[in-house]
Amino acid sequence: MNKDLIQSRFKKHLNEYNQNAVVQKIMAEKVVNLCSQKKYENILELGCGTGFLTNLINQNLEFEKYTAIDLIKECETYIKQINPIIEFRVSDIEEFEYDKYDLIISNAALQWVNDFEQIINKIAAKLKPNGEFIFSTFGKENFKEIYSIMGTGLNYYSESELKALLPDMAACNQEIYVKSFESPKDVLRHLQLTGVNALENTPWTKKDLKAFENAYNNLCAVKPTLTYNPIYIKIINPTVG
Repeated sequence: MNKDLIQSRFKKHLNEYNQNAVVQKIMAEKVVNLCSQKKYENILELGCGTGFLTNLINQNLEFEKYTAIDLIKECETYIKQINPIIEFRVSDIEEFEYDKYDLIISNAALQWVNDFEQIINKIAAKLKPNGEFIFSTFGKENFKEIYSIMGTGLNYYSESELKALLPDMAACNQEIYVKSFESPKDVLRHLQLTGVNALENTPWTKKDLKAFENAYNNLCAVKPTLTYNPIYIKIINPTVG
């Protein structure tokens, strides 16, 4: 996983992200709805970005301490506008020095880690008694159109594979959203504006673009579609405080 490329692609379109990341916004709402409490002492948000989830937490939950981390330094401006008392730190999720938390929460970020199973276990171990680790990621159906055409994509897990990896005290459920576009070029533009083209590092030629358009039109009989497959996971530390 090229973290520098991921950082560069997301940073380039931060200002357009909120307007275009429609599914991620829905996911953030559902992540917050999974919280069992209305008040937490110490919250950690992983991959806060422009603050979809941060804003919802700030509006709906009470907290004494709130730390938000992201690879992109420029995200701090968005977070401080939501609430200046939130501590923003520039960090890779896999390299962050974790403390103990009542709530660790994340939306559409953990699919970018190199070792998913390792980081899930590492984070779950940092929950206080009765603490909650709530996050969303994506399943194998995610961007299936892109994978069908290009044969590339992130290493997504199916719902059943995730359940096998997770601790016993975990709940897991998935959804499917299918977005329609006017043309294959609109699909590409959507991917660019939401930063999720961060795996593609080679500039396309006109021939590449034409081949992509033809393949997409052959794949989708009516309008080009793009499938999102959100998965929501909640892990609770069963230790009694």
